[in-house]
Parts: sequence; structure tokens; C-alpha cells
Amino acid sequence: MSLEQAAQTLEAASREHERLAQQREQIAQSIRGIGHAYHFVDPERGVRRNGQLIAADIQGHIEQVRAIAQHEGLSQSCLERIEKAERVVPKMQATIEFVSGYVSQQVAQLDLTQPASFAMHAKLIPSYYLDRVAQTRTVRDGTPLRELAARLRAPLFEPGGILRELNPEAHDQLHDEAKRLAAVFQRSSSNVEGRNGYLSLRNHQLRGLDLPRKRECFTTMHNFFLTRPDRTTAAERFFGQKPRSMFATILGAVNVPPAPLSPPRRAQG
Repeated sequence: MSLEQAAQTLEAASREHERLAQQREQIAQSIRGIGHAYHFVDPERGVRRNGQLIAADIQGHIEQVRAIAQHEGLSQSCLERIEKAERVVPKMQATIEFVSGYVSQQVAQLDLTQPASFAMHAKLIPSYYLDRVAQTRTVRDGTPLRELAARLRAPLFEPGGILRELNPEAHDQLHDEAKRLAAVFQRSSSNVEGRNGYLSLRNHQLRGLDLPRKRECFTTMHNFFLTRPDRTTAAERFFGQKPRSMFATILGAVNVPPAPLSPPRRAQG
């Protein structure tokens, strides 16, 4: 009887281990899916993705993780961390929409024809975005991205291509502008990640981070005052130019009280 009970216990433990292993794999796939979904360009197809689609994909993966966590009865702190990640999704969608509008304005200023403008948005900028993503991968993982980027660009400049008839100077200008705007798209997400990473590394041991005004102050300090070794701030890298002095702007908006007409009188003893 003891051997039979031991065999049943072992079989039940094996089934539980297999079930938990499947759930861990599902969570790992959801986390990888989030890393795949937040890209402005689909790394597999080279197609642009809008903020609404990106937010919907990320939200779907988060809901899968939450469902598993609730089913397994994980701790409240674990569920709170999932909710914390979920609060970033609307902000990311708003950021992507803002950056997309900025990129559209920049392309409109190039005064291109309608076909050339479409090629800029749908092919040229996404190709350079994929090149930037490939730089963050290993040589093996980055090779498919570089090949896809080359396939997106090549038809534009072949005989009969939309951008074939442009002169060499216009070619160079389009390439430079496409690289710059692709960097804007990438930095629109890395700017947020860098700020969160800095808070995690330096400031999470401080009290009061649950206060909205304090978090806004940390965000402002990171974006406008902290510099890299090349002496550039996050705001300067994001907008491509040095912003106005925040201190001078605040000083111009604040009414400084006038100096007193006479020195204050001492209290009579």
C-alpha cells in the first residue's frame, strides 16, 4: 500500500510540475511579447504600427499575466507590480501619438510629392528604425533586421523607384532626415525607460516617491538637467536641439517683489 501511495504522490507531483512549467513558459512568452509589441515598427514584417495597436497588444499580454497570477493566488505585492506596469500603457500610447504627429510635421516640411512622402513614412523611416534596433542585438539576431531594412530601402532607389529621380543631394537629405526621425521614435520610448531606470538605481530608497509632485520633479531633473558624457540631456536628444533655459523661463514668469524702500526697523527693547 505504501508503494502504491508513493507512486500516486509521485504522479501527482509530476503533473503539478508540468502544469507549473507550462504556466512559467506562458508568462515568459507574454514578457517577450511585450518586448516585441512596443516597437514602432514590426521587427518581423517591417510595417509601421500605431499607438492604439501597440497599446492593445501590450494590454493583452498584461491581462494574460494577471490571469495566471490571480489563478495561482500570488501575493498582493505581485498583483500591484502588474498594475504598476499596466499604468504605463496609456502614457506610452499618448507618447507614440505625439511623436507620430511631430514626425508627420517634419516630413511635411520637406515639400515632397505624395508618393515620396508615403515612401518616407512607410519604407525609409521604418528601415532605419530597424537598423537602430539591430544595433542593440547580437550579430546573429541583428542580421535579419538589417536584411529586412535593406529590402525596404532597395526598391525606392532602383530604376523606376519612387525616389530614383531625385538628385544626389536630395537623396542624402532624405537619408539623413529618415535616420534622425527613426532616432526620435526610438528615443521616445528609451527616454521613459532611462528615467525609470535612474529612479530604480538611485532614488527608490528615498521616501515620498508616492507623491505626484515629487515624481514630476524627478522626471524634470532627469530630462532637463542630468547629462551624459557628451554633455547632452534627455530632452536635447529627444527634440534634437537644446531647450530654453528652464530657470530663465520660470524667472520671467514670476513677479519678483520689489526691494523695500527703507531698511526694516529694529524692534524696540
